[in-house]
Amino acid sequence: MVFKSKIKWVALFVLTLSLGSLVAHLSMTKFSSMNLVQYSAKDALSHDFPGIGLPGGRNKRLWGAVRSLESLQPYANPRNSYPVPSENNNGFIYAKIFGGFEKIRSSICDLVTISRLLNATLVIPEIQESTRAKGISNKFKSFSYLYDEEQFIASLKNDVIIVKSLPEHLKAARRNNEFPVFKPKSSASPNYYVKEILPNLKKAKVVGLHITNGGCLQSILPPSMSDFQRLRCRVAFHALQFRHEIQILGRQMVERLHGWGQPFLSYHTGLVRNTLAYHGCAELFQDVHTELIQYRRAQMIKQGIINEELSVDSHLRRENGLCPLMPEEVGLLLRSMGYPSKTIIYLAGSETFGGQRVLIPLRAMFPNLVDLTSLCSKTELSDLVGPETPLPADTFKLAHQKSEQQLKDEWNRAGPRPRPLPPPPDRPIYQHEKEGWYGWITENDKEPEPSPMDLRMQAHRLLWDALDYIVSVEADAFIPGYNNDGSGWPDFSGLVMGQRLYERASSRTYRPDRKTVAALFNITRDDMYHPKNNWTLSVKEHLNRSLSEDGLIRQSLFSKPTSFLSHPLPECSCRISSVESTKQTKGKDGRYLYGGEQECPKWMQSAGVEGVKNDDNEVAEDDNDVVEQPESDGADMTSSLTLLIDHDEEWDPND
Repeated sequence: MVFKSKIKWVALFVLTLSLGSLVAHLSMTKFSSMNLVQYSAKDALSHDFPGIGLPGGRNKRLWGAVRSLESLQPYANPRNSYPVPSENNNGFIYAKIFGGFEKIRSSICDLVTISRLLNATLVIPEIQESTRAKGISNKFKSFSYLYDEEQFIASLKNDVIIVKSLPEHLKAARRNNEFPVFKPKSSASPNYYVKEILPNLKKAKVVGLHITNGGCLQSILPPSMSDFQRLRCRVAFHALQFRHEIQILGRQMVERLHGWGQPFLSYHTGLVRNTLAYHGCAELFQDVHTELIQYRRAQMIKQGIINEELSVDSHLRRENGLCPLMPEEVGLLLRSMGYPSKTIIYLAGSETFGGQRVLIPLRAMFPNLVDLTSLCSKTELSDLVGPETPLPADTFKLAHQKSEQQLKDEWNRAGPRPRPLPPPPDRPIYQHEKEGWYGWITENDKEPEPSPMDLRMQAHRLLWDALDYIVSVEADAFIPGYNNDGSGWPDFSGLVMGQRLYERASSRTYRPDRKTVAALFNITRDDMYHPKNNWTLSVKEHLNRSLSEDGLIRQSLFSKPTSFLSHPLPECSCRISSVESTKQTKGKDGRYLYGGEQECPKWMQSAGVEGVKNDDNEVAEDDNDVVEQPESDGADMTSSLTLLIDHDEEWDPND
């Protein structure tokens, strides 16, 4: 009995403890302020990239508008008598455009301008990147794969008559190649079209153009043709609107970036294989990437695109400003400007040659480095592409390796000859170097033809570039890794900088001089991550000057001669005269480099002045933290910077 009574008391004690524990947990749950958190992609991204979403004010020194450029306003309307086109014109112009996103956009603007010049009807041009792709969505035609056809036709109805296709009675003749076809250069003058193409157009009523160099009309036109320059601006900045699905997703990406409660910076690396090969920048990379660049450079030499040696000093090219800034260098520039490590940086560009390896230093400095795949789900991207025909798996296979016995047999069949010493052992070929589209270079001497999947991915790249373009234009700040390269081809960064300059000239757009930046890095190459204070001040001075008039003048000198859309001043802008008086700057050829804009019409004056006054009420941007020094080139600049920096103490940028 005693034993049973003890068991009962123990059971009662355990039951009491359990009841007390239950009451305590229920009380904690009731009075706790913790709420259940629902999973979302935004929260997951914030977890992956620490620092996103933290409250922070907008630092005017890093994100504020450039006050000296606030008087510039977009104004691309015709200034003189501008008759509406007539249907009784000289005939039709159809065109095929070869190349990527940048070449397509520039070529379309030139085509419209030429159609106006020749008084011709323009047939919607064909984009070969989408036409050659196999099995892409049949929802879109060639042009409509990227742009809105109806918007394009309606926006330019007062400039050029545009039709979707040739009349039925002319289609058969085109298929039989009965019409003359021309391949104009990007530097073709208006006289070329008037004297060479216009007579053929009047005779045949139809001419074709094949455009491969990113344009078909010279960038700088005579002053008497300023309205044709404004037509280019109306095409690029108003008529060429991306199709509806691209615009929606692009705006959502911008909203998601701004939804984290702080401004963001867009950065385009400019690391493209063709550009690197053209300028001989192979030695900036390692291993297989160097070989890939050299192979493409050899192809360009064989095709006559380059008239230089295959092997050049890449480091000398870099010092002359011909090679892109590496992501690591851009990160150090931004850190010297004062951008904190939590800054959101959007990585633009569908191709970053070198892959994630070249981005490691930049990501270490700025962990909040996001791109297209970070902001969009796979479903959103697949919906943008549309339904596509399934393709077989990539059939590319590595060449069959010869066995040891086969090699011995070949050696014996070769006959008697002097036996050379065996070659030194090659570097090891890792398995990851044999995978992907570049795997051929470890086994073959000739690059294989693009597979159907490669062609499809090239078409997809147009869509990714379009999304990056939208985000880069709307970014709070933009910095290019490569522009003004002198190749004569339009570049992504140049087009972004041109549209930002047109829409809001005072937006924060950096225009670094790569030659000056290379000289600065040569000074502190051994202490890049712990530079001296005066080195940092020199970087700030250079980048701040690149934001304002000095940067625009340099852009006009080096970029505009090859791409008008990268610098549409002064033709496509006007100036609010009541805000400030601007000093006009002319080049050696007599054209305005800066300050040649006309006065804005009265209906724009009041709105523009009101906007400037509102900006004046905000905290002024402090651009006077750096003592201005006269610019100099070459050894004089390097020596003066060396003397300035050598007499200063070492500075930790984290202080």
